[in-house]
Amino acid sequence: MKILRFFINKYTITLAAFLVLMIFFDQNDWFSQQERRQELKKVNENIELLNQEIGKMDTEYAELRKDPKALERYAREHYRMKKDSEDLYIIQEK
Repeated sequence: MKILRFFINKYTITLAAFLVLMIFFDQNDWFSQQERRQELKKVNENIELLNQEIGKMDTEYAELRKDPKALERYAREHYRMKKDSEDLYIIQEK
């Protein structure tokens, strides 16, 4: 009887209704919070990946500034540059 009286209490019913409202029907409900946490995790992983890529590019840039042969190799590979006395043949895979 005491337990039944506890559940029929207006404060308990109000608290239960409030919790259900906040967990399932609110703009910032529990499910939305979980989605945002997952999205934040993906964004942080992407930021970490991009920072690693920036580090690699900085290393490559420093190497290109120091070594003229590396600069020539980079220009040949990426921009298909050649010397005047050379012929350039491009082979592409499909």
